[in-house]
Amino acid sequence: MPQPSTTDRIHRLVPSPAGRTHLVEQGTGPLVLLVHGFPESWYSWRHQLPALAAAGYRAVAIDVRGYGRSSRPEAPTAYRILELVEDNVAVVKALGEEALGEESAIVVGHDWGANIAAVSALVRPDVFRAVGLLSVPYAPRGGPRPSEIFAQMGGDEEFYVSYFQEPGRAEAEIEPDVRGWLAGLYAALSADTMPAPGAPDPHFVSPGGAQRDRFPTGRLPHWLDEHDLDLYAGEFERTGMTGALNRYRNMDRDWEDLADHDGAPLTQPSLFIGGGRDASTTWLADAIAAYPTTLPGLLSSHLLDDCGHWIQQERPEDVNRILIDWLARVTSDK
Repeated sequence: MPQPSTTDRIHRLVPSPAGRTHLVEQGTGPLVLLVHGFPESWYSWRHQLPALAAAGYRAVAIDVRGYGRSSRPEAPTAYRILELVEDNVAVVKALGEEALGEESAIVVGHDWGANIAAVSALVRPDVFRAVGLLSVPYAPRGGPRPSEIFAQMGGDEEFYVSYFQEPGRAEAEIEPDVRGWLAGLYAALSADTMPAPGAPDPHFVSPGGAQRDRFPTGRLPHWLDEHDLDLYAGEFERTGMTGALNRYRNMDRDWEDLADHDGAPLTQPSLFIGGGRDASTTWLADAIAAYPTTLPGLLSSHLLDDCGHWIQQERPEDVNRILIDWLARVTSDK
C-alpha cells in the first residue's frame, strides 16, 4: 500500500473483527488514531488530519463500527465497547505492518470516541501508549447500573440516553428527516447556537414528545456549512441510524463487561480538552476534579471558554495547538 504524504488524504479499508473498518489517513510518523463520537464520522477530524500530518504524525481517523463505510453488524450486542476496542486494535495492527513492525499508537477520542479511547487504553495498554480525551471526561467504571442512573434523571422528562434505548424509537424520529435532525442537534450543543439559559434542555424529552422539539432552528453553527451538513446527512441517510444508536444500547453490558476494571485509573500519558459551555463537562465536573487519582499520567488539561460540545470543529486551531504540544511531549518521552 502507498504511504500517505503530508498533503495526501488517503481512504482505505482494513480488516476488523466485524469485517472492515474504513479509515482516512494523512502524514507519516508516530501513529495517532482519531475516534469520533455520535452522530459524526471520520469527517469530524477534517481539521486535525492536515495539522497533525504537518507536525510529523501519521493521523488516522476511522469510521467507528456502525458508521459510514465501516461494517454494521445487525446484532445490537455487537456494539459493546470491548468490541470497538478490538476494532481499534485491528486498525493499529493493520497499519503497523507497514511501519517497521511497530504496533502501538496514541489514541484520541471525542464524545463517545473519548469513552472508546479511554477503554482502549485501559484494557490494551500494550497497544495504546497515550490517550487524549475530548469533551467527555474519564470516569472509571463503578456505581449503579447505568440504566438505573439515567432513569432517575429529569423527573417527568426522559433523559436522551433512556430515550435511545428502545430499538426503532429514536430511528422513527430521526430517519424521516436526517438532515434536519442533525442540523438541530449540532446547533443545540454548539456555543453560538445553543438554547438560552433557562430554555428547555435538549438533553431531555417531554412526555409524548420528541427530542427535536427542543432543538433550535433557523441557522447553523459557525463551524458547520451546508456542504458539511450534506456530507454528514448523506452518510446517515445511506446507513440509517441504528448502528450509531446501538452504542447507547450497550451501556449496561459495558458496565458488566468492565467489572474487573472497577475504579481503575488510566496510567498512560493523557490529555483532556473540554468546552466551557458543554454539558458533558459541567455535569461531570466531579470527574474532572478527580483526575489526580483517575488520570495520574495527565500531562495537559484545558477547558475552552465559550465552546460547546463539538470541540475540534468549533475551535480547530486551539485544539490542534493543544494536541500537537501534548503529542510532542508524549513522543519525546518515548
